[in-house]
Amino acid sequence: MTSEVVWPIASVLAIFLARMAELATKRKTVRGTVRENLTFRLFMLAGVLMLVGGTAEWWWHGQPSSWPLLVAGWVVALASFMIRRRAIAALGQFWSLHVEIRENHQFVKSGPFRFVRHPTYFSMILELAACGLILHAGFTMVVIALVFVPALLLRVRLEEGALTEKFGDAYRAYQKSTPAIFPYKWPAH
Repeated sequence: MTSEVVWPIASVLAIFLARMAELATKRKTVRGTVRENLTFRLFMLAGVLMLVGGTAEWWWHGQPSSWPLLVAGWVVALASFMIRRRAIAALGQFWSLHVEIRENHQFVKSGPFRFVRHPTYFSMILELAACGLILHAGFTMVVIALVFVPALLLRVRLEEGALTEKFGDAYRAYQKSTPAIFPYKWPAH
């Protein structure tokens, strides 16, 4: 196999494995009541579909190779990892893979939460886009959107409801001042 064949596949596999290792990392968290599991499963499905479908699409098109897209994909993937790690660090013991509000849950607006209310979801979009860039997988990205976007919208709605229930007017004010997923404006404070 030539490096033109190995680099894109190895890159996407490395991104996927890094994500799985990150999910498996044991953290000191406070347990709470999990409100739903469907969206987490759909997010995992989207990741697997990107890995498998994107690789299949890449092979189907005769393994197109583009070093600029490979580099761009890695830049986007590294940004994704950086944002997600900072969000997890900011949440600390309250971080969860699920919609899970704890009794002593704290309202976090530091780190990447200054720019968006859901930075980990923004990082997931970046990660999927990175793999799509690396593999030139436009068709797979459309298929992923059909699974990922509805799951993301449901998750945000459920999480926003839980946070509003827990923090009331303070969270409503945060919703008005801070974008949900895409950081399109600078924080006011």
